[in-house]
Formats: sequence, C-alpha cells, structure tokens
Amino acid sequence: MFSGASTTVRRLLVVTVAALVCLGSGTATASASAPDRERKPGAPGSLTGFGFDACTAPAQEVMDAWWEASPYAAVGIYIGGSNRLCDQPELDAAWVKQQQRTGWHLLPLQVGPQASCSGYADRMSSDLPIAEQQGRAEAAKAVATAQDLGIGRGSTLYYDLEDYDIGPDDCRRAALSFLSGWTKSLHAAGYDSGVYSNVAAAITSLDYASIASSGSYAMPDDIWFAWENGKADTADGDRVDSSLWDDHARIHQYDLDVAQSFGGHTLEIDRNWVDVGAGSVGSPSKALCKVRGKGVDVDLRAYPKRTKGSRGPAVEAAQCLLRRHGWTSAPITGTYDAKTVTAVTKAQKKLDLKATGKLDRRTWVALLARGSSPLVKVGSTGDPVRRVQRALTAALGKRVTVDGAFSKKTAKAVAKFQRQAGLPATGVVSDDVWDRLLAGR
Repeated sequence: MFSGASTTVRRLLVVTVAALVCLGSGTATASASAPDRERKPGAPGSLTGFGFDACTAPAQEVMDAWWEASPYAAVGIYIGGSNRLCDQPELDAAWVKQQQRTGWHLLPLQVGPQASCSGYADRMSSDLPIAEQQGRAEAAKAVATAQDLGIGRGSTLYYDLEDYDIGPDDCRRAALSFLSGWTKSLHAAGYDSGVYSNVAAAITSLDYASIASSGSYAMPDDIWFAWENGKADTADGDRVDSSLWDDHARIHQYDLDVAQSFGGHTLEIDRNWVDVGAGSVGSPSKALCKVRGKGVDVDLRAYPKRTKGSRGPAVEAAQCLLRRHGWTSAPITGTYDAKTVTAVTKAQKKLDLKATGKLDRRTWVALLARGSSPLVKVGSTGDPVRRVQRALTAALGKRVTVDGAFSKKTAKAVAKFQRQAGLPATGVVSDDVWDRLLAGR
C-alpha cells in the first residue's frame, strides 16, 4: 500500500484456528480491547462513503478538482515512518488545513517497522517486550508528526503493517505486541488507534487474538483491511469474527492500483469504502411548519401537480414551503385556494418560472431545493442533502428516500438527473446541479 504501486500482496493466507489458539502469553497488559468510550471529534471524523489513498499527497489543484468531480470524500495520507517510500512535497499544516476546510476526511497513516519475518529493511524485533516498546515509540513519532500537521487529539492514526506470514508464532506475536504498544501509546496521548493490513495478515491475527487470547493485547479502535474484491462495503467475507469493529469502525480497501481521472487530473490510487466515527447516518425530519400543533410533512413519496381547488397533504406541504420562503403569510389549510394561487404565482415570478399559479413539476423542484447550496456527495449529511432528496423525487417522478444521508442510492438518483440535464453523471451535487434544481429544470 505505502509504495503506491504493487506493494500490497494480494494472496490470502489459509489459516487454521489451531494455529492461532496459541496466541496467548504475549506481553501482559490490563488493557484487552478497544475501550468503550465516546468517539471524539477529529480526523477522519464521521463518514460512510468513498475514500482513496495515493502514495504522495496530491497538489492542491488536484484535490480541488477531485472534490468537485469525484465520489471521494476521504483521503489517506502517509504522514511518516521509516518505510514511507514516497516524498511528500505538498504535505504540511497548510495543506491539511485546506483539505479539512474543503470537507475532506483525512486518514493519517504511519508506516514504520514491518513484521520481523517480512522482507523489509526496517523490521520490528521478534522479542515481545522490545516489539511493544517499538510500537510505543512509533506511536510517539506519529503523534508528534500529526500535531505538527494540525491533526489533533481525538483523531485516529493508522499504522500500515504490510502483508506477512502469520503462521510463525514469534513473528505473529511480535506484530501483535508492536500493535498493542502502538494502541496504548496513542490512547495515552489522546488519539484513537487504527491498523491497516491485508485482511488475512494483521487483521486476521488481531481478530483471533481478541477472541482466543482476550486480555493479552490492546486492540485498535478501527481496522482498515485490504481485500481486493471490488466491492465498496465493509463486509469481510467472514474473516473477522469479533464484534469489536462492527460499529462504524472499518475501512475496506477494495480496489488497488487504479488510475482514475477527475477534473482533468489523473492519479494512481487505491479505492476504499470508509465507515468510521458515527458514520453518515440519517436523522428524523424536523417539521418546517406546524398546523394545530402537528408538523406538516414535506417528505412526500411524490409531489403531484396541484391547481386551485385541490386538497390534501401535498397542498399542505406546498403552503408550508411558500410560507418558509416568505412568499405568503396565509394559514396552512390544505386547500388550494385563491391565496395559494397568488403565492405560487409570486414564487414562480421570483424563480423565473412561467407564472401560471399552478403547482407543476418545475415549481415543486425549485421550491424543494431552495436554500443553501454546498457541494454534497456520498457521505454528506444534513438539511442540504434532505432538500436534494426531495427535489430529486419531484424532478425524477420517482421516490428518493428522504433521510438527510447521502447514500450510494442518492448518488445514483443524482447521476440520473445529471444525464437527463445533459451534465456529466458524477453523482456529486455541485454548483451546476444546484443551478438546475433551483431553476426547476
């Protein structure tokens, strides 16, 4: 992973439970597993979405272009370590600050000593206490670098432990001791611990250690596993039995060494599906208006055409939106009366739509989309996402789930809208998509 080309070995080791039951007798510690503590704010924050990692942190113009046009919301960056093979001319505190300001979720990686039985020049000791101390020392280096970059306490730092043979006891236990030291030192410094590895190497070893040798090693908070199956999810193919990392604590590197171009810039990357922090989850809709003490539902399954004399929930929703946007102060009655006709006509004139006083598809789309227009993509959450989902339901004539969480299904609906509008089908709601929606097109 850390060379950016073909360093991650794809082979998956055949491991028997019998070979791993002997995981005990590592360096004893009272800390057995990732502590149940509230997830702190920091890098990468909360996300359920796409991420990529490249050997070298891309230049700012590339990051900006990829933010606008790519599905990715997270980026892996190699912050240090003796086995980091690429220079980082772009990576400094200003670069980090700018990416976070834009909205990127950063996945900081440290890549130092590798397994004692590996072929890397810098390897950890096979002596368990020494290996643990090396893990602690590597964590201290990572924390110092992270702080210099402006990646503060509460963030997750990931250790990149490349593929190795987990069969030999001395090699496996030394790696577990090293990672245990890494985790304990990070926790002491106020950071969360993550481990990247082949799903059949350190991830399998950690998993079995957590079950067969509970209490011997401190477990990381997050796991990041390489398994090149082409599926953007966090399923592990039944390779991880422990439930330690089931609650938004996984990253799956599902595609390696892929050349992709966005916004005129090509990078060779590894592709990841990221589910960390609290995840990107939906939330209950807040009532925009109330009638007789009850909220008006604007998250409809469909937004049908309505004219004078119409009645029902769709009319209530339209009247609520018209009030919210300041085009009427008339009460919400659920009846499309003369006041509603006047308000719709006023809105249509302001929105540069044909002023008919009738609630047609274009008027619905513009009313539903109206508000702030930030860039949103898979992993985004909040009111702008909810407005996009409502507007797409009206524009496409097909229900899009309105929950405020931009999922892969939402991206699919956006791409469909983009194709119909003659735009590149990126699945990302950027300015050109907002312009079409706000114009009711």
